[in-house]
Amino acid sequence: MMTNQITPGFMFATGIENSAPTIQNGKYRMDELEKCGHYTHWRKDFDLVQELGITFLRYGPPIHQTFLGPNNYDWSFADATFAELYHRDLVPIVDLCHFGVPDWIGNFQNPDFPNLFAGYARAFAARFPWVQLYTPVNEMYICALFSAKYGWWNEQLTTDQSYVTALKHIVKANVLAMRAILEVRPDAIFIQSESSEYFHAENPRAIGPAEIMNGKRFLSLDLNYGRRVDSEMYEYLMDNGMSREEYHFFLHNKMKRHCIMGNDYYVTNEHRVAADGRTWAAGEIFGYHVITSQYYNRYQLPIMHTETNLNQGPNGDEAVNWLKKQWANVLRVRNDGMPILGFTWYSLTDQVDWDSALRENNGHVNPLGLYDLDRNIRPVGTAYHQLIRDWSEVLPTQSICLRVPVVLPKEYDEEVGLKNIRQAKARKDASTNAPANS
Repeated sequence: MMTNQITPGFMFATGIENSAPTIQNGKYRMDELEKCGHYTHWRKDFDLVQELGITFLRYGPPIHQTFLGPNNYDWSFADATFAELYHRDLVPIVDLCHFGVPDWIGNFQNPDFPNLFAGYARAFAARFPWVQLYTPVNEMYICALFSAKYGWWNEQLTTDQSYVTALKHIVKANVLAMRAILEVRPDAIFIQSESSEYFHAENPRAIGPAEIMNGKRFLSLDLNYGRRVDSEMYEYLMDNGMSREEYHFFLHNKMKRHCIMGNDYYVTNEHRVAADGRTWAAGEIFGYHVITSQYYNRYQLPIMHTETNLNQGPNGDEAVNWLKKQWANVLRVRNDGMPILGFTWYSLTDQVDWDSALRENNGHVNPLGLYDLDRNIRPVGTAYHQLIRDWSEVLPTQSICLRVPVVLPKEYDEEVGLKNIRQAKARKDASTNAPANS
């Protein structure tokens, strides 16, 4: 039977990225699983996760190869890989949509995307009912920004209206997917992996543009968590194609009680802003602790550091030093009383073409993984392994009441799962006419 055993109290994780945006006006797909050799070496990659002593893995099937049409799925790769995860008792944090959609959907301007994606999420949850942790849509803010404002991916548009259109469709897809998954797995937990950003005014004339950008950075999570936006952001949304009805959809579909707020932080997450609105990289100024505190104060949710990395440079210790700095920030967040539940070095192996933000197919290998693409451990992999060994037994004793009630794959009982489905359906039927809960 399902025992509801609680896993180790702090979720040390890594990820195998399934990014798949299209570029070149949709003619080429940047499939990171293919570029990094995971389709060939997936069993070895799971070996590496276990060698590091990691239980939690950000992972998901390639949506463009799996979701073939409405109610039409090819589960062959997912069946093989998720059966192996189950066998190994590895806990996946399932990444269902990572920057791209299947060709037949087109891109994030398609108003049918939210409902189609919710169907995909429900079908995945029904096929793998032992899966409990999900990131339905990864980095919603970045996905909309790079696709529909910067003009880099997918629709490659550059207007505020195209950005708001992409954003509202992406966040609605995330909300509907959470609802769909909960119908199958009522104790599902959603870890929103979202880029934590900050915009610094370069001079007094830049304060206004910087404040607007610092408002926009919250829009994806404001909508996702049903939080009322401020008046300036409301006008921005209304002026660029969001209707009052669409806005109220987000206000009335509050899902916070099922969520952990995932904050991603890289050295590229802070920006300088000029008076004319131009931006450029600022490097690390505030750091993870300060910016995550801003997000926590806004949303009051448990936190997980869901992504970070840095290239291994000529000295060989650059990534190791960044790991130590990020971990120090995690401990500072924790010591300041904010409930931080996990940390992630992203990703397991080196990535390809991250240096161009996946907008150019150059084949450049970026040495930022725990392992290189030959599956040899990097110094940061060794350092992360030691960090996990040093801290995994200490952190749970400091916050026993903040452990996440994660059911390990092998503890999930099919009969209990079917009972949960019936109970969830009964609750849904009973609450059809009831107001949404926050």
